[in-house]
Amino acid sequence: MAEPGFWDRPEVAQRTVAALKHAKRAVEEWNQRDRALTHLEEMIGVSEGDEGMLVEIAGELGTLETQIADLELRSLLSGEHDRLGALVSIHPGAGGTESQDWAQMLYRMYTRWAERHSYAVNILDLQPGDEAGIKDATIEIPGEYAYGYLKAESGVHRLVRISPFDSQARRHTAFASVSVIPQIDDSIEVEIDDNDAAQRRHTSFASVFVSPMVDDTITVDIAPADLRVDTFRASGAGGQHVNKTESAVRITHIPTGLVVQSQAERSQHRNREFAMRILRSRLFLHYTEEEKKKTQALTAAKKDIDFGSQIRSYVLQPYTLVNDHRTELKVGDVHAVLDGELDAFIDAYLKQKERS
Repeated sequence: MAEPGFWDRPEVAQRTVAALKHAKRAVEEWNQRDRALTHLEEMIGVSEGDEGMLVEIAGELGTLETQIADLELRSLLSGEHDRLGALVSIHPGAGGTESQDWAQMLYRMYTRWAERHSYAVNILDLQPGDEAGIKDATIEIPGEYAYGYLKAESGVHRLVRISPFDSQARRHTAFASVSVIPQIDDSIEVEIDDNDAAQRRHTSFASVFVSPMVDDTITVDIAPADLRVDTFRASGAGGQHVNKTESAVRITHIPTGLVVQSQAERSQHRNREFAMRILRSRLFLHYTEEEKKKTQALTAAKKDIDFGSQIRSYVLQPYTLVNDHRTELKVGDVHAVLDGELDAFIDAYLKQKERS
């Protein structure tokens, strides 16, 4: 950074400084764990059979083991987008209310996982079901490595249970798909010139996508009519919850056919902002995939939301079991998993990818 001309390109310089801070933070975390281990070794040396001190040492050792395991897991997150935040979209499969209820259960599961790991959760789009559950949801989980962890969740999820919506209490199977894409940050330049104050339905767009793995730059120039912005009334459960104004926003990127929408807020301005954030990430993903032919590395393979396509099954009846079909990891406490305890599955997936 002391070299002449380093700050002549402020954006590049800022990214370099951010990368340096990230590297220093990682080294310091390892040094902290090393110092903690040395401290415990010293305590063991002077404990001389003191049971109270040994109990204290055992507790601190357990905490240290958990912290080291977390650092080891993070060391597996070496993908080009792993350090970014995540956009998580959940879509119910066929099956009406049953699948919509399952989609809401998954929505809660990822929200609880984020809370357990001190990540914030921003609701960008949430469409309630007609009777129960949700028709669609997109949430933003900002923070370092959220995408690296949650990319393991992309795919079809299957639920087997006695349906609470079946008067004859029969067993039902429901499906929902989960899509996880990286949340672009300042290290990736995507500019959307939103100058449609005079013509609401047209926006000009110019993007530059910088890939961390190659030296080339992807440049996309789009005419003013390439974005269509539509507004509509947000859906709701009825009564006072139905939005009386056209606050919901849908944006269509005409050249790619990408469609995003947001109706989580009562403000059209806020919904438009959320929709543009989703679109920026999805356009970045689209053009990155097109350039590098690495769709499999960023999103799950395109599959029908149906039998035989699931990555994981959650069985509540006649027994309880969560089975990840990629890693063959099985966990018996389904309710804990649905309450956000996903780390075992994430750990197994990342370690399998590292071995392959």
